Order: sequence, then C-alpha cells, then structure tokens
Amino acid sequence: MRTHRRDHPTDLAELARRAMLERGLLPDFTLTVEHEVAALRPAAMAADILDLRTKPWCSIDNDDSRDLDQLSYSERLPGLIRVHVAVADVDGLVPAGSASDRHAAHNTTSVYTPARIFPMLAERLSTDLTSLNQDQDRLAMVARFDVNPSGEIIASDLFRARVHNRAKLTYHTVGAWLEGTGPIPAKVAADPDLPGQVTDQDEAAQALRTRRQEQGALVLESIEARAVMQGGKPIDLRREAKNRAKELIEDLMIAANGVAARFLATHGFAAIRRVVRVPERWDRIVELAARHGGHLPAVPNPKALEAFLVARRAADPLRFPDLSLSVVKLMGKGEYILERPGDQIGHFGLAVRDYTHSTAPNRRYPDLLTQRLLKAAIAGTPSPYDDATLAELATHCSDQENAADKVERQVRKSAAALVLVDRIGERFEALVTGAANKGTWVRVLNPPVEGKVVRGARGLDVGDLVRVELLAVDVEAGFIDFGVV
Repeated sequence: MRTHRRDHPTDLAELARRAMLERGLLPDFTLTVEHEVAALRPAAMAADILDLRTKPWCSIDNDDSRDLDQLSYSERLPGLIRVHVAVADVDGLVPAGSASDRHAAHNTTSVYTPARIFPMLAERLSTDLTSLNQDQDRLAMVARFDVNPSGEIIASDLFRARVHNRAKLTYHTVGAWLEGTGPIPAKVAADPDLPGQVTDQDEAAQALRTRRQEQGALVLESIEARAVMQGGKPIDLRREAKNRAKELIEDLMIAANGVAARFLATHGFAAIRRVVRVPERWDRIVELAARHGGHLPAVPNPKALEAFLVARRAADPLRFPDLSLSVVKLMGKGEYILERPGDQIGHFGLAVRDYTHSTAPNRRYPDLLTQRLLKAAIAGTPSPYDDATLAELATHCSDQENAADKVERQVRKSAAALVLVDRIGERFEALVTGAANKGTWVRVLNPPVEGKVVRGARGLDVGDLVRVELLAVDVEAGFIDFGVV
C-alpha cells in the first residue's frame, strides 16, 4: 500500500473520469449528442395544457443545485392541505431513441463526485431547458394530493401543466428557519405568499411522515461527509445531516411517487418500481437491538424495528446516526423491478406499497421512463414499453446505479485520502460498517471517513465500535487502510 506524496499532486477530476470508464459508464457526451442539444429550443407552451403559472411555486434544493426537477405549492382547504408537486417535463425535449436518450439510457443516472459532476443529460438540458429554474415558464407533470391532519392521502390526481418558479430556495436556510435556528430566508420574506406556502407544506409533510412511521417507516439519520474543495483540491471534510427542509422535500416526493405509482396501476400500466426488500441480514439487526437493550422478533418486522429506532434516537441522539448507518448497511441495497398491476411488492424501509421513482427525470433514467408511461396513461394511449422491455430496463438501471455508487464512493475516498495524507499513525474511534469475505470496513467518527481494516479484523461485525490506527492511504485507488488498536 502506498502513501500519497504531495510532490505528485493528484487530479481528482481525472481520477473520477477514469473511475467512470472502469465501471462501464460514459463520462463524456458524443458530438452527436452535443449537436442535437445545441439545436434544441425551449418546449412550446401548448395552449391545451393547464396553465398554473400564477400559482406560488417554489423549489427547495441544495445551495449549488442547478438541475431543478421539482417545484411545489399548496392550498388550504377545509380540513386538509392540498399539495401540488410539479416535475420537469424532460421527455418533451428528450424523446425516446434520441442521442440524448441513448446516453441517458446507458448511464441511467447523474454521477456526483467532489471534483466533477457527470450529468445524465447535457447541461444545456438539465440545468437550462428542462430545469425548473427561477423566473422561467416550464412544462411539467403535476401530482396533486390532499393530505388530512392524520397524514392520509384521501384524493390524488396527475396531469400536465405550465408552471413558473417564483423562488429558488435552499435546504440550509429554509431548514434553519423551520427549526427556529435561523431567520426567515430573504426570498421567502420578499413574497407575501411564500411564508404560508412553506409552513403549510411542512405541516403536510410532517403529517405524512408521522403516518408512515406509524405504519413502520424507518427513522434513519445518517451523517454524510462532503469534501470542501478549494482550487480543485479537497481541504476538509464537512458533515452534512438532514434538516427540516430536506425532510419536507423527502416526504412530499415520497407522496408524489406514490401518486404516480397508483395512477399507473389504475390505468392498467406495468411500471418500474423502486423497492428495498426484506433486510438481507435481519439476524444481525436483531443482535444490534439486543446489544442496545431492545428486542426484535426473529421474523423481519418494520414496525418493531421503527419502534426500536425511535427509542434509541430519544435515548442517545449523539450516536443515533451511527446506529442508523449500521441498519442501512444491514438492510441491503434498493433495486428497480418490474411491477404489474395487482402485484403486492412494497418498500420495507418506507412502509409504502406504491412507490416508483418519478420526481427526478433530469438525474435518473427510471424517472424519465415513468414520465413517458404517465404521459401515455394521461393521453389514453398504449404503454410505450412492453413488460419484457421494462424488466430488462429495471435490471440495467439497478446495475448502473450500483456502478455509479461505486464511482462516487471511490472518488469520495480519494478526496478523504488527500485530506488524511498527513495523519498517518493517528488513532480514531470508529464504527464497523461492513463485514464480509472480501473484507471489513469501518467509518471513523471524526473526521467521517470510511476505510478498510487490513489488520486485526477477525471477529468484527457491522455495528461494532472499535479504536483504529490510520496505516496508509492510496489516493489514486481511493484506499484508506486501518488497523485495529
């Protein structure tokens, strides 16, 4: 194992590009795609599509997000809140079989690394023509659903509309305001409609979340490490946790995805669903619960697991993210599958039966596929994909998503290795996050980085707390090696 030397600087962007190629992903757009995109013009505002541009739409996303997929606005009705979620009409400018569609169908997702973003669609599309940018008129698919105080969706619909984003808001400012730790964001304060919009949507989201938790949705709280870049180099690692604004958007998107799934099923359409099946290592989750004074049944039970997690978050909020990470690792990966009308395949972690990815078509190919299915259902025309094609696409999307995850993880580790290069020999508290025949991995609690245990791994399992020493880093390979003290 080699240690990175500062007299041979590493180009993270080039590392990321090589990692894409090694995983069978396309890092660059062909000239055919570039010429096709250069010739595109904004989608025409069809007169027969519902005009909702005067409504108080806004977006909430990361500070640096430029590919805006969703807007939302709400209305207070007697005894309920009616929520509208608008999703960018990407299919209008990326038809099936086009050069852009073929590139998107190969990668199936945008890939986000600290040094470089590899968008699924060319930037002129994803950050301009098909992005729901502030102060722009756009075409969208709109999911409308009525939420009562108990968090039930008592009515829903889906249709096409014209929309206009009044304000591009950010998670950190909206979250701080909703949590009472920061002032009202300037853009919210500047529009008399927006303060009530955001708080009403938050109220609906909290009701939806509470109901899902009562039905067994898991309360998980991971802490992600994000590289702080300066001049193309990582200089620090910053923890990023969920806040109230991220939860707001997450809950509304889960609801909107449910609306899309039910809409397709009602119209007799097969679709691609996103599921996390029964946890792969439920027995180890049971052991972890017992270690923390809890008790779980031998048979996987989401309600019992949720009750345990809620109790642990209340008892030890400081270490709850570490427990959450262990549970996530033990549950296994999500996957895309074909689901026909009448199938009963649910999402274990979300405690929902009807769930399809539909709210991020600029960044995920399954969402673009779902959008085409929804358009056909609305128009009363046959599905553009037969079952065999959808099943094949679902498997391909799962495989490519796994490849993209590995690229992102590798480049994050390379960035972390650069930050840690001068800390060889230091000791850290760590949590075991993976244990299999191919190796054992730990996450250091501070700074929040993950690496492989190359010395003293015998007997360790997911969820164990250990003290480790940083032995070596390999920036090019993205390796961070630890030994158990």
